[in-house]
Amino acid sequence: MPQFILEDFNLENAERRLCIEALERAGNIVGAAKLLGITRHAMKRRIIKLRLNWTRGAAPPRTPSSGSTGPS
Repeated sequence: MPQFILEDFNLENAERRLCIEALERAGNIVGAAKLLGITRHAMKRRIIKLRLNWTRGAAPPRTPSSGSTGPS
């Protein structure tokens, strides 16, 4: 199990990092929820609460993209 070093004791930042890492590793909401030991519904609530940019089957970006309009 990997270890995380937190910059501070901000619980929301820690939760965000764990959710992003779980989504990246699992590749989907159900798998990420299993990694975190929560339900799929609880994972979806956290994605909304933390405003994570997650679409089905796509890994969330680590940093927000600026001005991306997609393919032309």
